[in-house]
Amino acid sequence: MSQEARGHILLRHVSFAYVADRPTLDDVTLEVTPGAVLALVGRSGSGKSTLLKLINRMLLPSSGAVTVDTRDTRAWDAIRLRRHIGYVLQDVGLFPHMTVGDNVSLLPTLEGWTDARRETRARELLHLVGLPYDEWAARWPRDLSGGQRQRIGVARALALDPPILLMDEPFGALDPVTRAELRREFLRIQQSLGTTVVIVTHDMAEAFALATHIGVLHDGRLLVCDTPNVVRASADERVQVFL
Repeated sequence: MSQEARGHILLRHVSFAYVADRPTLDDVTLEVTPGAVLALVGRSGSGKSTLLKLINRMLLPSSGAVTVDTRDTRAWDAIRLRRHIGYVLQDVGLFPHMTVGDNVSLLPTLEGWTDARRETRARELLHLVGLPYDEWAARWPRDLSGGQRQRIGVARALALDPPILLMDEPFGALDPVTRAELRREFLRIQQSLGTTVVIVTHDMAEAFALATHIGVLHDGRLLVCDTPNVVRASADERVQVFL
């Protein structure tokens, strides 16, 4: 894999159906270049989260092809692909019986890293998300606020330095002030790392605040996928609803 391909995502005429003859995604073609931030918006059930699951091979397309770093997801080992891609969920999913430090170090532990290497990486990541290791590593998830748990979730997703980060409504359950703070933190982190990001959101203002490109899904179809200025100028009434 060339360095230029690291973090590249391409969907070519991808369709997927949970139920035959009722496609959740219908002939979707889009490209996410390395270092770009793509925000996917659309009504509930439009196929946004399904698209994320296709990228990390939790699902395989019914037709068409999904490639990550120029390799078809069918050709990837599923575990290797998922450790190549960070994933952040709305409910974070921290393990309550594990400390913050152990949660952040989960994937390095599964990869067989030494204790010293795991601690060094956890220190780097907790510093990156603004929660210093010496103060936070020994705490339990139950002791954290929603915003702090979300920061830990981002740190855990970045543990193996993945070139791609998928985020499914990561700020949706937070209060407006915390959401604004984490948006700023997200931009700082993404710009410092150059990670390719695909983020699902129902909030068009959030999409414009975070993304280099915006894709609007409607009934499984991709209506538009372009820069914020192009999306803003769209004459499609279904896109205008979100604007």
